[in-house]
Amino acid sequence: MTPKRDYYEVLGLPRNASEQEVKSAYRKLALKHHPDRNPGDQRAEELFKEAAEAYGVLGDPEKRRRYDAYGHAGLGGAGGAGFDPTIFADFSDILGDFFGFGDLFGRRRGPRRGADLRYNLEISFEEAAFGTETQIRIPRAETCGDCSGSGAAPGTKPATCPTCGGAGQVTFQQGFFSVARTCSHCRGAGRIVTDQCKACGGEGQITTERTLQIKVPPGVDNGSQLRITGEGEAGPSGGPTGDLYVVLRVQEHALFKRDGTHLFCEMPVSLPQAALGASLEIPTLEGEKTRLNVPEGTQSGTVLRLRGQGVPRLGGRGRGDLHVLVRVVVPTNLSSEQRELIEKLAETLPVPNIDDKEKSLFERMKDFFAS
Repeated sequence: MTPKRDYYEVLGLPRNASEQEVKSAYRKLALKHHPDRNPGDQRAEELFKEAAEAYGVLGDPEKRRRYDAYGHAGLGGAGGAGFDPTIFADFSDILGDFFGFGDLFGRRRGPRRGADLRYNLEISFEEAAFGTETQIRIPRAETCGDCSGSGAAPGTKPATCPTCGGAGQVTFQQGFFSVARTCSHCRGAGRIVTDQCKACGGEGQITTERTLQIKVPPGVDNGSQLRITGEGEAGPSGGPTGDLYVVLRVQEHALFKRDGTHLFCEMPVSLPQAALGASLEIPTLEGEKTRLNVPEGTQSGTVLRLRGQGVPRLGGRGRGDLHVLVRVVVPTNLSSEQRELIEKLAETLPVPNIDDKEKSLFERMKDFFAS
């Protein structure tokens, strides 16, 4: 078996060639070796296919990256990418309708797929964490039930287009080349409707509003997308439906902030609680209470962790943690008795000395919760 040539060698390009240089080199080779220009020349047809295969890889950034790193083996096997006749559907920006590729290599035909739809859904912080089910209403184009998408009145059928004979294209010879263009009479459909369906006006589709039940899984976050297969718009002429993409917007929470599966909040504690230690009640995302043990001598800015009190992992097991930033509250409006007690306490305590490292840590935590 003859080994494949290097794709850069096929197109006559250096490995640092730009995207435009790749397109230009391919176009020149395609024009030179096109079978319509070289009838009966087997070698020209092979070179034409080889150039198309090379462009199919070097013209795609991801495929080109894999090829540059691993050669032909990086494209799915030792045989490389291989020649795909349907690749010419992606070359219209380079060659336009100059060649009749459908006649040469077999154009894939059939009903077109319907459009995808997008729906923006706002949910609460808790709904994003624990999941929910809700209903949405979306307007969309659906296949007309009276004519089953044909556009023709019930009891009738569309007629074959007399201009293109049902092909959807008209092909004519221009010198050495076979030129194919979309039929202007049927606009590429290959058929025409003479007696239109009254329900859809001959369009084959009607616009309606549909109610859908949407299940939001636990652990989603702001910007997450849910793909609902087959709930987009119907394809023309009875083609397959598109998909519906539900984009989630999560409301902010009054107490908690989120980073992935972890939750963060602040907890105010008094001077005695921080100095002597305490067991405090703290709210959880479920709306319940749990105990937080504040160790003796806890400093303001200390972060305490409650394992398993965060957000459930999307599509997986377990939950993140709840991180609690301790904020020591300094009392104000002291009574004379309280002031006297604190002054006596101050006489027995050493003067605090916060080094630069501790200051830096506190500032980082403060900036995190302010963001």
